[in-house]
Amino acid sequence: MRIVIVGSGAREDALSWRLARSPSCESIVAAPGNAGTASRGENVRVSVTDGPSLVELCRHRNIDFAVLGSETTIAAGVADRMAAAGISVFGPSRSAGRLESSKIFSKRFMQRHRIPTARAAVVHSLDAASRALAEWEGGVVVKADGLAAGKGVVVTKDADEARAVLRDWYGASGIPGGGNGVLLEQRLEGRECSVFALSDGTSLTPFLDARDYKRAGDGDTGPNTGGMGAYSPADDLPANALDVIRERILDPVLRGLQADEERYVGVLYCGLMWTQAGPAVIEFNVRFGDPETQVLMPRIDGDFAALLKSVADGATDASAATVSARHCVGVVLATESYPYASTPVNDLVPDVSLPDGCQAFWGGSTLENGHVRASGGRVLTVTAIGDGREDARVRAYAAVRTLSSRFGNANLTYRSDIGAGAQP
Repeated sequence: MRIVIVGSGAREDALSWRLARSPSCESIVAAPGNAGTASRGENVRVSVTDGPSLVELCRHRNIDFAVLGSETTIAAGVADRMAAAGISVFGPSRSAGRLESSKIFSKRFMQRHRIPTARAAVVHSLDAASRALAEWEGGVVVKADGLAAGKGVVVTKDADEARAVLRDWYGASGIPGGGNGVLLEQRLEGRECSVFALSDGTSLTPFLDARDYKRAGDGDTGPNTGGMGAYSPADDLPANALDVIRERILDPVLRGLQADEERYVGVLYCGLMWTQAGPAVIEFNVRFGDPETQVLMPRIDGDFAALLKSVADGATDASAATVSARHCVGVVLATESYPYASTPVNDLVPDVSLPDGCQAFWGGSTLENGHVRASGGRVLTVTAIGDGREDARVRAYAAVRTLSSRFGNANLTYRSDIGAGAQP
């Protein structure tokens, strides 16, 4: 089949790498793609939110199937336009996509359908926030309502620290993502993990799990980022974790979507905290994660394209692809200014060949005159697969050192503790 992948980051690079290895994949077009997707198909300069142009691209190239990578694509209603045009698409509607594009909508959905999550208050002004925090005990997670590219969540130790964030947000800097809605959440304690489930509109099936690292610095210090690394599987959860997650999270989500008449097709990313009482939802994303996708794709065997197509067509064929028991660790290489700024990096060498079992996935970048120009921020995700997490970790960092020596002039930085210990 002829496939279009919508997006331009390391997630889309990893998806294109896995899809290109599928027996049913004839060709791949990436819109707009990056330096990595250019090596296995054709990049076409179309904005990820330009629904009419993406539909025209699919028609012009006789595309059989579209995979939506970016949350902004889904929030722009691209899946709705493609479905209306008769194009098979892996990605939910704009309405169902509010599970990610609006933190307030998502929280109310969970409360309405009794899905375990942190207690929270919704505010739309600094005065309202001050009242909500007046008798707050414990840590506060401050969340901007809309999409904010990984910069709309601040974890604070107490109400005073939360007030300082809110004074800034409601003052000169503005709320990340725009608007005036903010969610104040109880800070949960436990082990974080991410579970990815496939939804064909009538079923919601757990597929893969991972754990990512949000903070910029070693030891989980520094500012929040879009993610500095990940590993899969999240191997220190209880043996029956997926069964419990299905019963307490996924089944109620499916019933809730059906009760609300929201037909959800695609992948549901469940960001969870495993507390003393069991799993609780921190957030939902309505697409594969980044950097989690980069450590999920190397663990998949079989016809991944056929699996996603069966989900999009409303009848999941779980036999089309299988998940390896091996482990994968991924380390993000970013510019020194990240996450405060995105400083472009020019003249990187596109050939990042690594030993078997290792991969390097490009972030936002273009291939120009035989060299890569990266837009900055998270430039590469380097992954390795191994017989256990430590084996994968050792191999991943060996690959990172190899690439760091080749990209020495770029001043790329990375965490040194991805995959170490039991919990980031």
